Amino acid sequence: MATLTVRGLDDDLHARLRVRAAHNGRSMEAEVREILREQLTNPVEPGGLGSRIHARAAAVGGFELELPPRNEYARPVEFGG
Repeated sequence: MATLTVRGLDDDLHARLRVRAAHNGRSMEAEVREILREQLTNPVEPGGLGSRIHARAAAVGGFELELPPRNEYARPVEFGG
């Protein structure tokens, strides 16, 4: 088993970790192990928001959107004075 020392943990974060550990009935050390286990065993989905939306839509069979044709160009913005 490896050992990890974390230095420079701010007081607020330390207090929140202590409260979270107590709430879950674990020591702070066990709580940190659980947080690391949860975060590092779940794969991170690559890509941005669009990729994540696409993946969710594909998981339920997808959907089709009817896009209206573009008949005119965007008008330039006019800054009046």
